[in-house]
Amino acid sequence: MALWDKIKGEFIDIVQWLDDTNDTLVYRFERYGNEIKYNAKLVVREGQMAAFINEGQLADVFKPGTYTLTTQNLPILATLKGWKYGFESPFKAEVYFCSTRQFTNLKWGTPGPCTMRDPEFGAVRVTAYGLYSIKIKDPATFIREIVGTDGNFTTDGIEDNLRGKIGTRVKEVMPELGIPVIDLESKVVTVGEMLRDRLKPVIEGFGLDLTEVQVQDIGLPEEVERAIDKAGAMRAIGNMQMYTQYETANSINDAANNPGGLAAAGVGIGMGFGMGGQMAGAMGGMFNAQAQGQPGFGAAPGMAPPPLPPQVQFFVALGGQQAGPFDMAALQQMAQNGQLTRDTLVWKQGMASWAAASTVTELSPVFGALPPPIPPW
Repeated sequence: MALWDKIKGEFIDIVQWLDDTNDTLVYRFERYGNEIKYNAKLVVREGQMAAFINEGQLADVFKPGTYTLTTQNLPILATLKGWKYGFESPFKAEVYFCSTRQFTNLKWGTPGPCTMRDPEFGAVRVTAYGLYSIKIKDPATFIREIVGTDGNFTTDGIEDNLRGKIGTRVKEVMPELGIPVIDLESKVVTVGEMLRDRLKPVIEGFGLDLTEVQVQDIGLPEEVERAIDKAGAMRAIGNMQMYTQYETANSINDAANNPGGLAAAGVGIGMGFGMGGQMAGAMGGMFNAQAQGQPGFGAAPGMAPPPLPPQVQFFVALGGQQAGPFDMAALQQMAQNGQLTRDTLVWKQGMASWAAASTVTELSPVFGALPPPIPPW
């Protein structure tokens, strides 16, 4: 009985692989001291393929399913072994199970900056990194080119190799994408798809399918990032007058709720308009210098000048009724016609109350060309 048990133990009835790992690409069926007998069952589960290797030569590849190992199912192996009596006796052959599911979250990165020619910034050195996914497409090629005789081949055995190949190819491909560097970060999905399509033929040479390439980050040089930030800041400064007006309107609302009222706010409002005018003037001079071919103060090429400041307008008390508002040209005409005198009450936004026109400094040019009133005799 012991002799029969020994003989029976040398034969394997079921050839299968139950994968309990997350990183095994290829597993060689353990056959040390055992032989596969004729009519044994081969079980290939979904997400697997099985390759038979005899004396270093590929015999057959089986897709998912259950097979009975006979000469009908293994014609190539039968020919290789050259048995006269078929498979009536046990045989020895290496069975490699290949996992055909996707292996995700594998990392890649450029081994160094790649130089890209950008229409706005010129030559720019860019780095990138991300994730990729693979699956076995051709088990025979993968075993022949990568696995060899490794009986337990995991992603660790190929990840370093693929990381280097993908990173190097990315350095070659990115300059050919034709995407401006300033748009790369907003088009990472498109960049990933383009990289996958360009890298697929290289990976297929190993019997693998590159199913996905994710670009997680694009690294731009510090000087380019500073230039982008400066361009955004200059665009914001271009609307400084609008910003000042907005802040002034808020200050009026705040002043109405303060004990000082609008009278206290008048000084602040005047200062706000003055600062806005000074900054707008400075910005206008800078843009004019740039338009004349002179260096501006860090202005980006092609930037439009800020809007002109609004003209000052006054309301005028005529016949006990409020009229206006009138700009300076209209006020000049009214002064010449005698409608506006030095004693006429006027008001504009920012003034605490109505005041005589002669007391408003901004109206001095209006009366500068008029003779003073004739003194009484």
